[in-house]
Amino acid sequence: MSFNKQFDQHGAWRREFALRLKLLAEWMKSHDLLDAAVEERLLRLESQVRSDKVMVAFVAEFSRGKSELINAIFFAGYGRRIMPASAGRTTMCPTELGYDADVPPCLRLLPIETRLQTQALMEWRLVPEKWAHIDLDVNDPAQLAKALEKVAEVRHVTKGEATALGFWNDEQLGDNPSVGTDGLVEVPKWRHALINIAHPLLKQGLVILDTPGLNAIGAEPELTVSLIPQAHAVVFILAADTGVTKSDLAIWREHLITGPDESISRLVVLNKIDTLWDALSSPEQIQQQIDRQRASSAEILGLPESQVIPVSAQKGLLAKVTRNKDLLQASCLPNLELALSDGVMGQRQKILRSTVAGGIAELRVQAGRAIHIRRRDLAEQMDELRGLRGKNSAVINHMRTRIDQERLDFNASGSKIYAVRSVHLKLLREVFNLLSTPMLKVELTELTTSLKQPGIKLGVKKAYGQTFSRLRAGLQKAQVASGDIQSMLTASFKQLNAEFGFSLQAPKEPELIRFEAELAQIERSHLQYLSLKNVLKLSQPDFSERLVRALATRLRLVYESAMSEVELWNKSAASQLDAQLRERHRNFGRRIEAIERIQSAASGLDERIGEISIQEIALDELIEKLTELTSHLAGAPLQPQPQLDLPEMVRDKLVRDTA
Repeated sequence: MSFNKQFDQHGAWRREFALRLKLLAEWMKSHDLLDAAVEERLLRLESQVRSDKVMVAFVAEFSRGKSELINAIFFAGYGRRIMPASAGRTTMCPTELGYDADVPPCLRLLPIETRLQTQALMEWRLVPEKWAHIDLDVNDPAQLAKALEKVAEVRHVTKGEATALGFWNDEQLGDNPSVGTDGLVEVPKWRHALINIAHPLLKQGLVILDTPGLNAIGAEPELTVSLIPQAHAVVFILAADTGVTKSDLAIWREHLITGPDESISRLVVLNKIDTLWDALSSPEQIQQQIDRQRASSAEILGLPESQVIPVSAQKGLLAKVTRNKDLLQASCLPNLELALSDGVMGQRQKILRSTVAGGIAELRVQAGRAIHIRRRDLAEQMDELRGLRGKNSAVINHMRTRIDQERLDFNASGSKIYAVRSVHLKLLREVFNLLSTPMLKVELTELTTSLKQPGIKLGVKKAYGQTFSRLRAGLQKAQVASGDIQSMLTASFKQLNAEFGFSLQAPKEPELIRFEAELAQIERSHLQYLSLKNVLKLSQPDFSERLVRALATRLRLVYESAMSEVELWNKSAASQLDAQLRERHRNFGRRIEAIERIQSAASGLDERIGEISIQEIALDELIEKLTELTSHLAGAPLQPQPQLDLPEMVRDKLVRDTA
């Protein structure tokens, strides 16, 4: 299955899942199973699946055919090139292609001059008025392609301006852009581009990151410390006629392989194999030449040959546009699409569905607990009512008095229950403080000071190491504190269960230590800037400021995720208390109502016993239905799923909302 087809299937599964989840929420609400924790988990699951993005970053030096490859894989359906890929017209600035339904089709461009200011790229995203804006007509391929030529625009500036913008370095002349006869340096006109179009794949959550060459990558910290590391796959493009050049190897080592496990998500494309198609050579000789170049590239980059894929993007695009199957096979483009499908989509789907299955399992446990409470209360009522058979009115009156007293005693002892919540919240404040934005700023103070010092920053590597050591220690401290809270909750819930007959169970403790892996990845992506090669860049105050702002932005996302886990944990514990308090009060009401009915009519006792028997059967059906529905949600995609007993009007509205 090609990447495009598998992505289509993945999108269909996500839409189906989101609809089923909405229907499940309505069904649970109609059966009074939707407490605060269950509702929060449902919302998070729906948001996670609906907003799931798959980012594929295309990275290469100039003139490797990167934009042509993007055209061939994703935009051949337009019947022409969409991304600029002709000679002398190539992507000059990092370009993101995605889809946001709240934004009309448009191209947004951030002027290169914003590099002279210290704001991180993420901060500029929040200031839309600073971006140039061009409307796009997705139904007019010619207008679309013409508009997207803007990403290839350049400016000519003095060497001083080029140095300030990060494109010129007197110590590394070989890496500098060319200088014209007028002494001016050619630099990109734009710093970053955002393309929002309703392409079918982009609508389903695909994000394409098109990056320019080494010079532009190294000058933009957020590309290497944030965007590229967060991509689910990186496609690195080489030219088949040159193999791995010095600048190719520099990009690979400095920006793409900063950790031991990152090569797994890297695909290398040996593009332009059509340049090796020689009329004087036999097909076997041409294939041998391609195989040698493939083996050599794999060895230099330290990859298995299976991750180096020979392709002709130009011939692949031509073949798709002209529907030439033989040329398409010769271009080997289907091999790359298959590798993307099996690798990127296969892994992404596996991770997402595993996460979803875990969330659904927790959801089932939480909802099942509410049903269990009702079942236990019904059993107690049944025993109580059966004990009244054959008893006179004095015994029944005594039972009424006893229930009233139990309710009074329960209300009076409510302070114990609220004391548990109070202690819980007090202990949680320490965890929230450890994961808060103010605490993160404190931990980054030393590093920020070190990076802001003028001149050569000899101690910055040590400052990085100490900063990340403190961050890891903070996470570990938060984990220990959450462990203490978990122990307190377990003991308190056990005591409340014994005293009030509750069935409280401490929710699963958040695993904050797992965020250490994300910290390690962020640290690795930053350490590349601490080499001797980047000493001069780090000596520039504006570059250092952007670097530390990019770091703070990335770390804040990690800490917000950790905080979110703690908040869900807290809500799960609190909602259990609320649910069991609510059910207990309802139970008192139902017991008193039953006694009153028995007192008013001789047949009331048997009727009430019969009603409870029916309610017990209904609870059995409820738990069976819950198990069935959640099993389908956690199971294989696109399989037939059971219908929910919801009003037709509600179902129709949910279908429309989801669509």
